[in-house]
Amino acid sequence: MTREEITGCIQQIGIVPGVRVAEKELALFAAETLYESGIPIVEITMTVPDAIDVISQIAKAYPDCVVGGGTVLDADTAQRCIDAGARFVTSPGLVMEVLEATLRGNTVAIPGAMTPSEVIAAWKGGADMVKIFPCAPLGGDAYIRSLKVPLPQIPLIASGGVTQLTARDFIYAGASALGIRSELTPRAALQTRQKQWIYELARRFTTIVREARAQMEIV
Repeated sequence: MTREEITGCIQQIGIVPGVRVAEKELALFAAETLYESGIPIVEITMTVPDAIDVISQIAKAYPDCVVGGGTVLDADTAQRCIDAGARFVTSPGLVMEVLEATLRGNTVAIPGAMTPSEVIAAWKGGADMVKIFPCAPLGGDAYIRSLKVPLPQIPLIASGGVTQLTARDFIYAGASALGIRSELTPRAALQTRQKQWIYELARRFTTIVREARAQMEIV
């Protein structure tokens, strides 16, 4: 898949599930279940034990899954993610060496940003999308809406504070996608291997995104 195709997939699905767990096996289970639920996207954070190997296993088992490396803080780790098969690399903040390494690897770059200046710097640096984190403390959907007024051309991923109650408002505000973690893959569901629980949450979130977008077209 090309960078354009990967970015298009993320924007079409509208959800970037983040996996941050304490066991490698739980991360693999989460990715497998999300894929089966109809969300072929997953971000494996570097805080997961053996995260690089998890990315590699997912990339090999599900060739059409958009797997990415998250919480990447240096260029070396970004390259290792890419070598393992990551199709996007993201960070919680704007780390220019990570952005530059990701672009050199011809991989989708999704740096994190908080302020308008950081968003602009990330975009000018070549970012494919920009992750606004943490959204909730900054004002939630109102902050996304404020950013989109002067920066309508920059696709933003809202991350931090996205729940079933707030997801619709983030889409209305102009978010191109939503970064969701425990609200989509609850710790209890992972530990007890309850796939149906995650399937249902995936159905709810994808429905919220689809219906919100449809409503925006009507309005």
